[in-house]
Amino acid sequence: MASITNIRSAIATNLGTISGLRTSAEVPDNPSPPIAMVNLDSIEYHTAMQNGLNTLQFTVSVIVGRAAEREAQRRLDAYISPAGASSVKAGVESDRTLSGECQDLVCTGVNSVGSITINDQTYLAAEFQVTVYA
Repeated sequence: MASITNIRSAIATNLGTISGLRTSAEVPDNPSPPIAMVNLDSIEYHTAMQNGLNTLQFTVSVIVGRAAEREAQRRLDAYISPAGASSVKAGVESDRTLSGECQDLVCTGVNSVGSITINDQTYLAAEFQVTVYA
């Protein structure tokens, strides 16, 4: 199996194809929106015989500033769209083998959309689910 660190970094690199969106393979102490952060949720080992395949579940959290509420919502809507220049799904899937780090990956959906508070600041955020087969 490829390194989890390499997979997380490669997902962040794929997200770097989205103009104006910062990316982080780790969760920063003080995120600076708009930012996409990659987190490992779970691993299922032995998905195929002889440890031939493992399934990793990642969450990509996208946070946008909320200074101008309508603009923040429009920006988040663009990130949630299934296609387009700002689509997180399209960005994640722009290189489905992560330059050879995995066999395949797919952005399966968005789990939650709403307000979050970080360091006493309120932001809009969405959480994307990404399945990696390695």
